[in-house]
Amino acid sequence: MYIGTSILLIALGAILKYAVTATAAGIDIQTAGVILMVVGVVGLVISLAVMTVWSDRRQRDDTRDRDRVIERDRPVRGY
Repeated sequence: MYIGTSILLIALGAILKYAVTATAAGIDIQTAGVILMVVGVVGLVISLAVMTVWSDRRQRDDTRDRDRVIERDRPVRGY
């Protein structure tokens, strides 16, 4: 679940919780809205945590590559 999906779930849950006044047999729409908002917030937190970990790892890899010197053989110029 990515950030966009999480925000969509939060928005959909808020609409069901606060804007919908209809009733349905066998399901409480407001409770379903709260559940969707909670799932969206949890997904958002997990997505941000994963992005932070990958961003930190990418920065460490870049500095490691910059400090490394690669020695190569000189090309032969004889034709």
